[in-house]
Amino acid sequence: MERRSFLRGAVIGTSAAAFGGTLWRGAAYAAPAQPGSGPYGAIGAADANGIRLPAGFTSRVIARSGQKVGSTAYTWHNAPDGGDCYADGTGWIYVSNSEINPSGGAGAVRFSSTGAITGAYRILSSTRQNCAGGKTPWNTWLSCEEVDRGYVYETDPWGVKAAVRRDAMGRFKHEAAAADPVRKTIYLTEDVTDGCFYRFTPTTWGDLSAGRLEVLKMGSGTSGPVTWATVPDPSGATATRNQVSGAKRFTGGEGCYYANDTCWFTTKGDGRVWQYNAAAQTIELAYDDSLVNGTAPLTGVDNVTGTASGDLFVAEDGGNMEICVITPDDVVATFLRIEGQSSSEITGPAFSPDGRRLYFSSQRGTSGSSSGGITYEVTGPFRS
Repeated sequence: MERRSFLRGAVIGTSAAAFGGTLWRGAAYAAPAQPGSGPYGAIGAADANGIRLPAGFTSRVIARSGQKVGSTAYTWHNAPDGGDCYADGTGWIYVSNSEINPSGGAGAVRFSSTGAITGAYRILSSTRQNCAGGKTPWNTWLSCEEVDRGYVYETDPWGVKAAVRRDAMGRFKHEAAAADPVRKTIYLTEDVTDGCFYRFTPTTWGDLSAGRLEVLKMGSGTSGPVTWATVPDPSGATATRNQVSGAKRFTGGEGCYYANDTCWFTTKGDGRVWQYNAAAQTIELAYDDSLVNGTAPLTGVDNVTGTASGDLFVAEDGGNMEICVITPDDVVATFLRIEGQSSSEITGPAFSPDGRRLYFSSQRGTSGSSSGGITYEVTGPFRS
């Protein structure tokens, strides 16, 4: 597939949530990322879990679909998909969607400060094909239904408060969400071949019960200025993507990640990573593997996440079952590869709050079926 990097600018931040402070440099567009030596070096032979990692990194299995998580009473869900991490005292929580229909929903695993599993539980039930989603600044999880006229559900990672359906965020084939705390809006991707890119601006920031749903508009190119237009009927009685003339079409919206005035999102139909500069209201085709010199290491773009160093980690749906890294200096390289699971896809990459552990799933594992999902943790010297 195709993706073109964009990760340029000075790295000035230290927070993983801030994605390292990569900055837009103005009107000039960056050249596509090209294959090169990544910051972690070459991947080694497969470990006992079938994962090939750079030197200094190790993996462990956190959960398997249909089996109890650690010593807890919770059975891990089928087809683990999008996920994220939340600080929990001295430990943290990893949440994970279940992309099955019906009875999708989401579950969570709680960890101590040492990484020991201390709990696991359900946070969302009786929903359909919960694919990706996104974290809010007020520490809730937006679980998105990837079905026609699907909903967004706001859930509690601690499993205490009941999940709430957020109708105002629109009914369409939702994929991922990413919150922009500066403009107090949430970006949304749509996973259909002629989908759109949306933003939802709540009437009151922190309350998603009401607000304005808009769709991005621009010309036929892949870079330049954009505008936003209100979607008249977010209920989707008429498909939201067809309500506004001139809405920009994207071929299968997937992962979505925001940091430092920028929202990155992927489109699987053409294998691209896009960069929306929220401050300038411009968009750029940020990575495209058809523009890579030689063999592209990154194909099958899907979920994305970032680190404090300014690196973007992109998971593959297909390809070589890899998570690849795109660095701020426009190098794309393989970070890890899962062997023996070619009928699966990598989902839900997310870093622990301290940036030292990466969580992700192989949605169908070695069996190739939704009941074979495996959720992993990789620990090692990630750049900070």
